[in-house]
Amino acid sequence: MLVSHERPVPVQNRLLAALPAEDFERLRPHLEVVRLLTRQTVYKSREPITHLYFPQMCMVSLVALADGSATVEVATVGNDGVVGLPIFLGADRIVGQAVCQIPGPALRIEAGIFREQMGVGSRLHALLQAYTLALLTLIAQTAACNRLHSMAQRCARWLLMTHDRVGVEEFPLTQEFLAQMLGVRRASVTGAAGVLQKAGWIQYRRGQITVVDRAGLETACCECYRIITDEFDRLFAGV
Repeated sequence: MLVSHERPVPVQNRLLAALPAEDFERLRPHLEVVRLLTRQTVYKSREPITHLYFPQMCMVSLVALADGSATVEVATVGNDGVVGLPIFLGADRIVGQAVCQIPGPALRIEAGIFREQMGVGSRLHALLQAYTLALLTLIAQTAACNRLHSMAQRCARWLLMTHDRVGVEEFPLTQEFLAQMLGVRRASVTGAAGVLQKAGWIQYRRGQITVVDRAGLETACCECYRIITDEFDRLFAGV
């Protein structure tokens, strides 16, 4: 992990950007800019959470562990959320892991300081309540999508969500890592990515994914993407 001395910019994270200016200014002295690296383990299973992270142009996967070492992604957190929600819920660790999947900058704050800042009745507390509900919707819809929809639809959903959360058309991603996160064989991801690339919606080259035609990619996606997106949009519109 790389630590920067850049001045924290709230608008790159939607949760922080939704705070009143005075609330963010109270947080600002305690925030530091860090750069999360590909496959960096942000939290290990059952180890104390020392910091919370507000992604700006990176994405973190929350993964469940099985059979000792196998991992399956259950949710993603990007510029629309925070990594470290157990602190808000009164816990200090997670059972699974949090792993950086798309590298980039994030804002980091110490867990103890964050607890002091999230007083009940505050705007931050209300935002985190609404975000918890949105994240639960994402987890539930992802589980349904993984059970009911094709690999191509699941890949399209994942790529669209990543595109939303990192804010750029091109980002690093190996098919091996995506297969590991989705809990499928690499050949399944290769086939699905090939379908999307042949249609001209994405381009995959040397571990880099480029979203070429977002509108086309949306036609390949199932309704799960819109259900998840609508819930997050409601979060930021209604709190």
